[in-house]
Amino acid sequence: MTTAAPAFDFAVAADRMATVVAGIGDDQLTGPTPCPGVSVGALLGHVAGLTEAFRQAATKEVSGSQPPEVAASELPADWRTLIPARLDALVAAWREQAAWAGETEAGGVTAPASAMAAVALDELVIHGWDLARATGLPYDVTPGELEVLEGFLAEMPAEGTPGLFGPVQPVAADASRFDRVLARTGRRADWIA
Repeated sequence: MTTAAPAFDFAVAADRMATVVAGIGDDQLTGPTPCPGVSVGALLGHVAGLTEAFRQAATKEVSGSQPPEVAASELPADWRTLIPARLDALVAAWREQAAWAGETEAGGVTAPASAMAAVALDELVIHGWDLARATGLPYDVTPGELEVLEGFLAEMPAEGTPGLFGPVQPVAADASRFDRVLARTGRRADWIA
């Protein structure tokens, strides 16, 4: 198997997600998020699952699992320590050159490793924003992250992808790059609970 150099590093997105997770209060777990019908607690449960799924994608562990569900009952009791630990493991796994080679699998989907890495970054950045927005926490992204996400989302259909993204939302002519990225995922930057 040939190896490829990592195209980007997950550390900033993972650290930002860990900061958001640390700032969420227990009293906020039942609150809504920009994901229709998904509470803060349910989204945290999803994040706990996806971080492990994408770590396994980097190490080429084929779990054969379906995408993590977002049911509130799936929020592990130790989520405050589990999610940061899984974020650290995801970062370390994707720093290995072998992670970027060949094909890999996550949530029952097989794709080139570089494409799966872009999906993983999208999940971290966008769900980090979802959680921050839902709980009133600050959130910002880097130009490098925006470049990766813009490339990844450019191929998504405007009508959305069921189970992944809603239809593309309208944005103002002077909208920021990140607001445009959010709109491509079916989100509105001005969403409020």
